[in-house]
Amino acid sequence: QVQLVESGGGLVQAGGSLRLSCAASGRPFSRYAMGWFRQAPGKEREFVAVIDWSETRTSYADSVKGRFTISRDKAKNTVYLQMNSLRPEDTAVYYCAADFRWSTRLTNYAYWGQGTQVTVSS
Repeated sequence: QVQLVESGGGLVQAGGSLRLSCAASGRPFSRYAMGWFRQAPGKEREFVAVIDWSETRTSYADSVKGRFTISRDKAKNTVYLQMNSLRPEDTAVYYCAADFRWSTRLTNYAYWGQGTQVTVSS
């Protein structure tokens, strides 16, 4: 089992920045691909970013490319999502997820955190 706990969400004005963290415990964190997903009110959960276990491969949703950066610190068992130039449409609950397989599909992820709310005001 892998336990994931997100933090760092909050209220920010449009154009501002936030850094989300996801702390992992349980099975060896370093062997998992880690993804970030988000779910806005009334919408389906969607892919945001993913990083593989070796940190050599990342992928981003088109809507966040150039604004968000995913990274991980294996020594701290933590994955981060740096979010810059935030927009009101980025408002959502953000979830981190883990799985052995690198994927942009949420159905491929076995482990999920509880989520952290990000609200961007205009």
